[in-house]
Parts: sequence; C-alpha cells; structure tokens
Amino acid sequence: MGELKAVLFDVDGTLAETERHGHLPAFNQAFKEFGLDWHWSAELYGELLAVTGSLERTHHYVKAYNADYQSVNPDLGALLSEVIARKNEIYIEIVDGGSIPLRPGVERVLRETHNSDVRMAIVTTTSHRNVQSLLETNIGGDVMEWFDVVAAGNIVENKKPAADIYRLALKELNLPAENCLAIEDSQNGVQSAQAAGVPCMVISSEYSDGHDLSGAQLIVDEWGAAGLPMEVISGDAGEYAMVGLDLMCELMSRI
Repeated sequence: MGELKAVLFDVDGTLAETERHGHLPAFNQAFKEFGLDWHWSAELYGELLAVTGSLERTHHYVKAYNADYQSVNPDLGALLSEVIARKNEIYIEIVDGGSIPLRPGVERVLRETHNSDVRMAIVTTTSHRNVQSLLETNIGGDVMEWFDVVAAGNIVENKKPAADIYRLALKELNLPAENCLAIEDSQNGVQSAQAAGVPCMVISSEYSDGHDLSGAQLIVDEWGAAGLPMEVISGDAGEYAMVGLDLMCELMSRI
C-alpha cells in the first residue's frame, strides 16, 4: 500500500492543450520569419512529438524529411538554435495573450492539492519560462510557489522517455518513487515515469491516440469538471467522476 506524498505533473497536453494550439503555430511562425519553406501540419506534428524537445524535434524533422537542406547548410545547428529561440518567444506571446486555457478541472486539482499535505512538482521537457507563463496567465498570483520542485527544460542529459527528469524530481523532493504519482498524457511520459519507478495516471490529450499507455494505473479522457465528467479508458476509477486528491490517494493505496 503506497501513501501519496507528492503529485508530479507533466505540462504540455496534460495541464493544457498546448501542442496544437501553442507550440505548433509557434514553430510555423518561426519558420516563416526565418524564410524557411517548412510548414508542419497538425498530423505531421503528431508524428514529430515522438521526439521530445523543440530543438531535438526540429533536427529530427530536417534529417527525416528535409535531408537535402541539411546537406547544403553546414551551419544548420546554429540556425536551428536561433529558430527555436524565436519559436519559444512566439509561444510565450501566444500563452501570455490568454488563448491557451488550462484544461477543465486542472485549476481545481492544483488548488486542492496545494491546500493539502501532499506536495507538488512539475516534471516536463518544456522550459521553466513556458510553465510559468501558462500557470501565471491562467491562475496568477504565487502559483509557481505551490510547487516544491519545478523540473523543466534542459536540466537533464536525456529527456523523456528517459527517466532522468523524474529521478531528478525525486531527488529534489527527497521522496521514494512509491510515494509519488505522475500525471502524464503521452507514451514518452508514461515510459519516463515507469523507468523511474513512479506510478502513473494518464489524462489523455489531443495527441494521445495511438500511444502505448499500458503502464499507467488509470487512463481517463478528462480531469473532470461540472458538466464534463471524466470517462475511464482503462483501469478502475471506482465511483469517481472527476480526478481529485481522493482518487489519486485511492490509486496509490492499491499499489
């Protein structure tokens, strides 16, 4: 029986549908500004999400889909670093403009957990600045102080699905994996949590289709909100219609 002492939240797709509505248009706008004739469709972007990290994803795209461009541009690495820096600026502009809300139920769960004895951490490959913009725009105040740990961006050598980011979070929390619950939306996220020994729950997102999420204790389609109850995709949520601290503690008690 595991006692829940911390919840470890992924961000993109999990807390908000940032991929299709934030990161993708930011990529395409940055490509345009740099005079690159690249335009990622929503479908192609779904395939590219198998590679975590904006810079890594773009290098993969060039290698897999635009090899000729790579061969005639010896300074490709420097160029792509500039493109991604601009992409991140555009993403922040989109988020700060208020056009990417948190998913229904997210603020409720964050507040409920913050007001309990259970600790919270962010565990994500996106940057600290991106996380801060998303949460402060939608919740405001001292929201970033709610989290004991913000493990974000390029602070580990290997990104998800490697276990590095979860192991770092566990080290900084000074908690064993069996007392923590990861909340993810993707195959890479589930595999990362699993590799670190952290039990995982999945809130599926726009890009979760086709992912192998079999390692999760529970998979649901939504966090749950008034008029929008969650539906169980896999696992047992009992009588709960929404994700909340009680459900998360119940999941841990079964381990």
